[in-house]
Amino acid sequence: MSTSIPPQACTDMASLRDQIDRLDRELITLLAARAGYIDRAVELKQGNGWPARIPERVEEVVMNARAAAEGQGLDPGLIEDLWRRLVDWSIAREARVIREI
Repeated sequence: MSTSIPPQACTDMASLRDQIDRLDRELITLLAARAGYIDRAVELKQGNGWPARIPERVEEVVMNARAAAEGQGLDPGLIEDLWRRLVDWSIAREARVIREI
C-alpha cells in the first residue's frame, strides 16, 4: 500500500495514479463504514416506527454535503448529485429491511 503524498510531489503519472487509487480505496472504506451506520439506522427506525425516507433529513444531508463541497472548493452541484444517489441507495437499503418496497 502506498503512503500519502501531496499532488505536487507526484513526479510522474504512475505515482499520481497510485495516489488516486489509494484515495479511491479510502473512499470505499469510508462508504462501507457509512453503510454500517445505515444498517443501524434501520434498527432504530424500526424501533421507532419511522419510515426509511424522512424527506427533511434527506435535504439536510444533501445541503450539508453541498456546504462541505463549497468549503473544499468542489463543485457543489456534482456533490449534490452524488449525495442524492448515495442517499437514495441508502434509503432503498433501509426500505428492503423495513419492508416498504
